[in-house]
Order: sequence, then structure tokens, then C-alpha cells
Amino acid sequence: MQITYGALMPSSFRFRSGDFVQLRDATSSDILQMRKLEQESSSAAHWTESQYHSLFDPPTGDRVIRIAENDFGQILGFVIARCLADQWEIENVVVDPSCRRRGVGSRLVGDLVGMARSAGMGSVLLEVRESNEAARRLYEKIGFTLEGRRKDYYRNPPEPAVLYRLALHFCDKIP
Repeated sequence: MQITYGALMPSSFRFRSGDFVQLRDATSSDILQMRKLEQESSSAAHWTESQYHSLFDPPTGDRVIRIAENDFGQILGFVIARCLADQWEIENVVVDPSCRRRGVGSRLVGDLVGMARSAGMGSVLLEVRESNEAARRLYEKIGFTLEGRRKDYYRNPPEPAVLYRLALHFCDKIP
């Protein structure tokens, strides 16, 4: 089953358990929780503290950073994308291990795709470790298609990257 994101997704949703989750833009005050969550995820891209700070200081507008958080302000996941001329590139997607397979990752990526489409982008790109089957299934479910591979792209351990692209097609307005 392929999911299509035509417009912005609702900014909040509930887990099947009834827990409320809010999607919002990240701020520099989120860095500590983002780093902690990223460090707990072996499949995430691991960035330094200064790399996270550079996302916010000074704000350049070339990144979109979305957060999923619960009612208690706990960050359950985040997505970071670089905004290029006519496409966005997802640089990192991290979901709390206790929240995986509950819709957080698909909501974050879907929200980002909706924002890219609304901004008039032609596509969204990403690369992922070849062994990260869960993430690859998620991206394929959303509609990303395999574009290629980069041999020995990742380190610790060395591993190829799998490249995906989601073309964002725009419908002409019917008169």
C-alpha cells in the first residue's frame, strides 16, 4: 500500500493507545533532547553538538526540522531536511525506539513531504543504510523509489547507502 501526501498533514494525531502527539517546528531549545534521542538510535546519522547548533544559529532557512512530541514535551522523533533549489534532501530521521511502528516516522516524513509539495519542490531525496530494512519499508510505503546505491558510503561499520527519491507531481487546476 502506498501513502500519498497531497497537502500538509494534520499537525497532531493520537496513537492507538490514545496518547496525543503534536508535530511542530524544532527550536534550538530542542537540541539536548534531539541529541539524546539520536544517540539512542544506532541507525540514525550521528551528528556533533556543534552540527546541531549550526542548524539554528544563525537561522539560514535552508533546513526544515520537524519534531513529534507528546503531551509532556518529550520528543518522540524528528526529521531534518536540507532545502535545495527545487528539491529537499532528508538528512536525518530519528524515532524513539519505544515509539517505532506506531506512526511517528511516517507522520514526520509525511508532514515533511506535504511541506515540500506546498513549497513547490519537484522531489524529496534521501539516503539510508542498506541494512536499515525498517526505514526502507517506510520510505517505499510512502512512495519513494530506489534511485541507486553508493558503495561504502557509511562508516562504523562500512556499508553502502541506498538512494531514494519521491517525485512530487502537481496536478494542473481544472478550469
